[in-house]
Amino acid sequence: MSIKTVSKNQQFLEQQNQRESNARSYPRRFPLAMHKAEGMIVTDADGREFYDCLAGAGTLALGHNHPVVIDAIERMLHEKRPLHTLDITSEIKEEFVNEIFSSLPEEFAKRAKIQFCGPTGGDAIEAAIKLVKTATGNRSILSFHGAYHGATHGTMSLSGNLSPKERVQGLMPDVHFLPYPYEYRCPFGIGGKDSHRISSSYIERVLNDPESGILPPAGMIFEAVQGEGGSIPASIEWMKEMRRITKEKGIPLIIDEVQSGIGRTGKMFAFEHAGIVPDVVVLSKAIGGSLPLSVVIYDKDLDQWNPGAHIGTFRGNQATLKFIKETNLLDHVEELGERMQASLKDIQKQVPALGDVRGRGLMIGVEVVNPNEKQDVDGSYPANPELASLIQKNCFDKGLIVETGGRFGSVIRFLPPLIMTEEQLEKVIAIFKEAVYDAVN
Repeated sequence: MSIKTVSKNQQFLEQQNQRESNARSYPRRFPLAMHKAEGMIVTDADGREFYDCLAGAGTLALGHNHPVVIDAIERMLHEKRPLHTLDITSEIKEEFVNEIFSSLPEEFAKRAKIQFCGPTGGDAIEAAIKLVKTATGNRSILSFHGAYHGATHGTMSLSGNLSPKERVQGLMPDVHFLPYPYEYRCPFGIGGKDSHRISSSYIERVLNDPESGILPPAGMIFEAVQGEGGSIPASIEWMKEMRRITKEKGIPLIIDEVQSGIGRTGKMFAFEHAGIVPDVVVLSKAIGGSLPLSVVIYDKDLDQWNPGAHIGTFRGNQATLKFIKETNLLDHVEELGERMQASLKDIQKQVPALGDVRGRGLMIGVEVVNPNEKQDVDGSYPANPELASLIQKNCFDKGLIVETGGRFGSVIRFLPPLIMTEEQLEKVIAIFKEAVYDAVN
């Protein structure tokens, strides 16, 4: 009589299934229990290794347990520095603010104020909305199709994804969704480069229309590269137009850099690609240097709220920011990002089911489609979420962790650590290629 053995992974996953909330999501796609993690490599409880191209949804800019991060944390503990200070300042906190402000474009930094929020990006988005509503006295917020700004009650109201909203009543009112420029799936059915031009023209006309139904906005919020929406980069021209339009109309411009900030796109902040200066920038994930933190940085003219209007606790460290600047890591990110996109486009040429490859820096998406069905009016094929899920599963089975997202969950997303080496890139591409070929053949 044989005795069935249960792996350590299975034991932990079963315990998790019994005790944790049904709202958990990642374990459904990545059935493993993490045991050890270093750099880009994650080892599960059974000793199997994976290349991590999720990296905490972009949180781990330097990968898992980078030496400079470990050293900064250990030094703070050994020196008995305060770990919880509320919003009381400290030497470490002031050094952190100095590091952030020196990382910002000078024109923005010289007028900047900062608010430390709770540990998640969603809390900082909530703070940003409260900030602009308080400063302007208005209540309407302009957001965009495909946006993702968090999972709190308020940030869910600003996000484009419908499924999380279906069973939640009484979401924040006066949120108006506008067309985000999406070349592969143009919201106007035109496609290509015209997508961003029509979007800009439409938005300006709406804001000039006295019968648009939209009251004077308290703010406009967008991601310079939509993350959960499918790694969709806004064109440089469109971002410049949004800044011009909001500036002329006195609408505070909020840019959500929760996932794209701190070097992810090859610039310290994704809005820098357009050379614009926003009114508000929201940062989280990588800004904490592997520790939970979110902040709102904004123009001092908006600083109209009262003491206690928003609260939070300082938790981050500046080791990641220093390392990125001192090692010239942004050039590495830009170079590797270009190489990664080129390699993925080479696979795309051989596989019609890969409809689009796009992104900036190491924030890259591959849209999976069904080339056997009828094309849209703009020439794009229907999304194929089933195939995308199969490719993701194949990747996982072969030792590569990648996320899905975008419309219908049909986009394979790559968010590797910024310190990924050329050799690791080649291995990631090889695994992905094999996973794709296995899925389509």
